[in-house]
Amino acid sequence: MKNSKRKKVLLGAIFCLCLSNLVFAQGNGAAGIQEATQMVTSYFDPATKLIYAIGAVVGLIGGVKVYNKFSSGDPDTSKTAASWFGACIFLIVAATILRSFFL
Repeated sequence: MKNSKRKKVLLGAIFCLCLSNLVFAQGNGAAGIQEATQMVTSYFDPATKLIYAIGAVVGLIGGVKVYNKFSSGDPDTSKTAASWFGACIFLIVAATILRSFFL
């Protein structure tokens, strides 16, 4: 009975030593950080194109709203046009600045 218990303890200790060797053999992590940086920077190009597409859709919606206000004779047309135009410019400039800042 004692011999069986010793074998189990010895086998468990050897197993733990083998696992700890795998844990400590991971390296300094520089390759993982480099890979993560490359993955994050690869998302900027599609994200920038997506923001440009959203800006185009916002511009089209704004153009239709301004046209409807202008057609109905609303005196507040210039304020509406300026706000929609400003939103489109903000999206384009924000995407460009973020891309140039992080890349």
